[in-house]
Amino acid sequence: MSLALTLEGAQVLRPGGLDAAPLGFADGVIAEAPVGRVVDLSGYHVLPGIVDIHGDGFERHVAPRRGAMKDMGGGLVACGAEMAANGITTGVLAQFFSWEGGLRGPEFARAMLEALGGMRGRAEVDLLVQLRLETHLLDHYADLEALVAGFGVDYVVFNDHLPHERLAAGRRPARLAGTALKSRRSPEVLLALLQEMHDRRDAVPGAVSALAARLAGRGVRLGSHDDRSAQDRAAWRARGCRIAEFPETLEAAEAARAGGDGIVLGAPNVMRGGSHKGNASALDLIALGLCDALASDYHFPSLWRAALFLERAGVLDLARAWALVSDGPARLLGLGDRGVLSPGKRADFVVLEPESGRLVATFAGGRVAGMAGDVAARFLG
Repeated sequence: MSLALTLEGAQVLRPGGLDAAPLGFADGVIAEAPVGRVVDLSGYHVLPGIVDIHGDGFERHVAPRRGAMKDMGGGLVACGAEMAANGITTGVLAQFFSWEGGLRGPEFARAMLEALGGMRGRAEVDLLVQLRLETHLLDHYADLEALVAGFGVDYVVFNDHLPHERLAAGRRPARLAGTALKSRRSPEVLLALLQEMHDRRDAVPGAVSALAARLAGRGVRLGSHDDRSAQDRAAWRARGCRIAEFPETLEAAEAARAGGDGIVLGAPNVMRGGSHKGNASALDLIALGLCDALASDYHFPSLWRAALFLERAGVLDLARAWALVSDGPARLLGLGDRGVLSPGKRADFVVLEPESGRLVATFAGGRVAGMAGDVAARFLG
């Protein structure tokens, strides 16, 4: 049941910045005027709910150990609970469609989409999907399109994680045995598959362009992953891929900005102070204005922590820092009904204890998604 409440006394982060005006909500949306019961939130901040544009941390919930996938729907509910505990009110599950197999294979992608469809309404947060296609998986393009059509997937990102340099040099890829184990293949069989896909690389650009055109014709949002150069970004833009996920270099990020493309960076990169792969620092790119949205990537808590870190470090003010985890990703996803606390928008918000920096309550669509600590007494009266 959706609540009707007016929050008073808190500092509320609206599009113009923090102010002390009351925030009311009813029927799942922000109200024009005070409504319902008054809740005193003096001493707290109220911020827009977090929109996670790319997260694969759900994998550990649906398969906590290899082969332990007995209740995928229950795992997704648990994932939603973790998201809510970290202020995420909309989460995009970044599901691989890859030659890597296991949790990242086409069969698992179908199983995950089926499980997600079967547990709608059981998770308090809004769970969406992004399919991440490995571009050299040419023989499975039709399977991906069938999933997009059958499950209403509206966001596809293109990846290429083949170890091309080693394959071109006739060397065994690093961690081949471990990857083979995850994909339930022998190292020899996997190596043969990788070499075959590498050998067909000249067919990939044309096939990808045709696939992107078909997906765009269905209204699917498209993006690219790990662009390394301005040339990479231009090629993906020409295919209609207007979101650049985790550009690896300053050159690629600048090309995205110059072309009007959305730029997504990793919140864990911000918290680490740099990329674990030695790529461009998210902190540096943000300081240069080359970021529209932060993503949890593999760690849900990093989103709110990164936003607060950016404000406390003086890189951005709170409004601009928090926009990277709320309004920015919502705009890139075309979700015009959320991301800011304005009348008529979804009542997606979090309550922050400013002194400790803890998120103590999360509301999604006007419903309690998570709550902890002393703030509960304020709502329960």
